Amino acid sequence: MSGDIRKRSVVIAGHATSISLEAEFWDALKVIAETRGLSLNALVAAIDSERTGNLSSALRLHVLKDLRAKVEARDAG
Repeated sequence: MSGDIRKRSVVIAGHATSISLEAEFWDALKVIAETRGLSLNALVAAIDSERTGNLSSALRLHVLKDLRAKVEARDAG
């Protein structure tokens, strides 16, 4: 893991916005989006619509929750 920050532009509600996240989080978000049959923009927009705080933090927390759910499912099965 390099921890390098990557800035990307995404479209949310018809407006372009820039988001800075570590490359590893962008990679994880892409995998989550692909697994759900969504584009990265669609996943980010969905997370944005439910957030209460900072978007970058909400995206990181979404990745963490997704990974925790996968670990719990693996451990339960």
